[in-house]
Amino acid sequence: MLTSTFLAVVPATFQWTPAVAAIMIVCNILAIALGKYTIKYPNAEPAMPSSNFFGGFGLPAVLATTSFGHILGAGVILGLHNLGRI
Repeated sequence: MLTSTFLAVVPATFQWTPAVAAIMIVCNILAIALGKYTIKYPNAEPAMPSSNFFGGFGLPAVLATTSFGHILGAGVILGLHNLGRI
């Protein structure tokens, strides 16, 4: 009985579309660009393999910027979905 109550409360999710993917990609690029100019030690150890592909970032900077990008992207996607734009 409790499970059916929880299922009634959960809103319907929306479909993953190319527009949603593009929004997530743009948010990650913005987060990486912001991190490039604000992280004090972007090349901290451990280093990424072929670091020239990662903008000279070390592993901590890559994880931090992409994590922030996904949080930002999820917020933008949910906000736009709530407004009915996507």
